[in-house]
Amino acid sequence: MSSLVYDEVLAYYSKPQVRHEIVSYCRGRWVALECERHGGKRLFLRYIKRGGKPITINEPNDLDRVFKRFVALHPRTVYASINIYRDLHDAKEIENPSNIINSTPIWDVDASLERWETAVKAAEIILDRLEKEGLDRSVFLKWSGRGIHIHINEGAFSRDLLREHNPLDISFSIVEYIMRRSKDDLTKLARKTSSSTDERPLRIENKIDLKRVFTAPLSLHRQLNLCCICFKPNNLKEFTPEWAEPSNYRHDEDWRVFEEGEGDELARKALIEIGGYDGWSRRLGAMQKRTVVQAQVKERSITLAKELKPLGRFQVMGLLQAARYYLITGDLEKAKSFGLNRAVFYAWAKRYARDRLRYQKKFGSETVAYAGERRMEKLGDEVAYTSPNGWFMIGDTEQTPRDYDRQIARRIEATVGYDKAWLAAIEYLKGFPKATLLEQRRFYNEAYKPVRDSFHKLIRREKLKRQTSLDDLLQ
Repeated sequence: MSSLVYDEVLAYYSKPQVRHEIVSYCRGRWVALECERHGGKRLFLRYIKRGGKPITINEPNDLDRVFKRFVALHPRTVYASINIYRDLHDAKEIENPSNIINSTPIWDVDASLERWETAVKAAEIILDRLEKEGLDRSVFLKWSGRGIHIHINEGAFSRDLLREHNPLDISFSIVEYIMRRSKDDLTKLARKTSSSTDERPLRIENKIDLKRVFTAPLSLHRQLNLCCICFKPNNLKEFTPEWAEPSNYRHDEDWRVFEEGEGDELARKALIEIGGYDGWSRRLGAMQKRTVVQAQVKERSITLAKELKPLGRFQVMGLLQAARYYLITGDLEKAKSFGLNRAVFYAWAKRYARDRLRYQKKFGSETVAYAGERRMEKLGDEVAYTSPNGWFMIGDTEQTPRDYDRQIARRIEATVGYDKAWLAAIEYLKGFPKATLLEQRRFYNEAYKPVRDSFHKLIRREKLKRQTSLDDLLQ
């Protein structure tokens, strides 16, 4: 995560220009919030309450309202839909085509922060094609933190055109049309710049969908200590990621500039060739039309799998025990304490008390039991001592969340990446019946023992399954 603490996040969103730009862009759009990680999971909010009114930000007070409502979840990143709606009071109206009054064509150029120059070159290819199609004044770019979003301001399309065609048909067709005409050049760039060591290879695709969202101008990135800045095409050659530092960002408010009708000719040509949005119910069989350009990563995947080093058994035990505790109780901080506590206990048992390791005594149905002045907490049939501070302990030593981060998380981070490992552990343990998680011996034999020397391989499999982009998750 970013180095910003949450008070600094709130302070950032209190800046007048930040508030003004987010509200201006989000007005009339369906808003999504991404919160800081909870238990290793990404948390997205799109409704005021589940199944209720969609989140909207039309006035500065709305921004305050939604951040205040969800403050316990630590909202961090603001996204807004590609579509601008007539009415967002009813969630059912989101899928009503006649409720869309405008839609923004956007090309998503995804890369890594380290490969930002490759993203710039890809953007240049698309911008060159747009310029040949007569688009100039109405185009702007956003640096999202790990890539570039290329926008055509929705004001570039005349009212006459919008009366003839649904705005989403226009935006989808334009993005696909330009992708097809840029594909060869983009593919050459991807091949030329790809590397087997790339964590995020270059990828450009048509992501236009009914519920698609993209980062709002000046929103913070979901992980990096960067914000989403806008600039015009004539500044692309000067761009560097330093422009996106929240404390000293460089942002151009001319993203609002457009020339009405500038995009009409391109739109009409694109509509004839593409035929409109492929996601309407009548076109569900046409999804194969979408164009994607991506560096070939098969060799990269094999290479990374070979490079992943095995984790130590101590770290695997601590990670899985923490994930086990979290799945049962939902308490992340105590899960860390429990994970380290159990890792220390089993390490001690292996070295000094192998012959004496037995089931620990059961203490009835209560979660917490007392033995003299010492307090114990029960997880299924397993009990462990806790300190007056509430952390688990062995002897007179507490195992705190900070200790877990130092002894477990940091060492996993240096080997395979802690976030990846945590997500893999959660998904792995979800595959076991609850009885396995609640019984000490079953958990050891059925969950921990089979993967204690190969958990790094399981992390790799989970990572491959999770190669879905943020926008795909937000549909």
